[in-house]
Amino acid sequence: MKKLLTALAVVAAFSSAAQAEALRVAASAVPHAEILNFVKPALAEEGVELDVKVFTDYVQPNVQVAEKRLDANFFQHQPYLDEFNKSRGTSLVSVGGVHVEPFGAYSSKIKDLKDLPQGANVVIPNDATNGGRALLLLQKAGVITLKDPTNILSTPKDIAENPKGIKVRELEAATLPRVLTQVDLALINTNYALEAKLNPTQDALAIEGSDSPYVNILVTREDNKDSPAVQKLVKALHSDEVKAFILEKYKGAVVPAF
Repeated sequence: MKKLLTALAVVAAFSSAAQAEALRVAASAVPHAEILNFVKPALAEEGVELDVKVFTDYVQPNVQVAEKRLDANFFQHQPYLDEFNKSRGTSLVSVGGVHVEPFGAYSSKIKDLKDLPQGANVVIPNDATNGGRALLLLQKAGVITLKDPTNILSTPKDIAENPKGIKVRELEAATLPRVLTQVDLALINTNYALEAKLNPTQDALAIEGSDSPYVNILVTREDNKDSPAVQKLVKALHSDEVKAFILEKYKGAVVPAF
């Protein structure tokens, strides 16, 4: 009898696993993949097998979701998604905001922005929205003045006043931590800063406030946004457990947005 019950339990387990719905989600390693992996057990109990695919760039996650090679992604904010859809002709959609990663300015050469040298070499992300975001932070910190202080898509050509004559170069966002020692100032997305063991709340010379509009979102296709698996993931990401996880693990470097 005991052997029969054991066999039935094994069969039930295999049956449950077979019925689990796979959900393939692209993510940046930190903090996105870490947050997704945190909710994996809860989703498994809901019959969803979460498969997290880690990417180091900001293009392929959207491309692969649009081409239906992946189901969703978690790495970007709405302004970036809007610009991507516009430039690539895609129609990806947000299904929920999760957290804010306050964007920061870092240096290995100076301890205060007032010490930024004349003609300083400054690097910012080369995608339109994060580049504009970096310039807005430099403006807020008093380093430059932009022609339109509200334009989130500003480029170096839109700098109106540049008292210190800084030289701004645009580089792939993922490479910015690696060139930090070679420049005077680098404007770095928090996910890449965390991967490079930088502490945004301690190491950044300037950082966005908690009122940042750049909430990181879960993104999928229009035809997939209402699928049970995606909606279960949204619910899991908006749980009290995730909020507590973010607050405890990232100590203010990542802030819940729900």
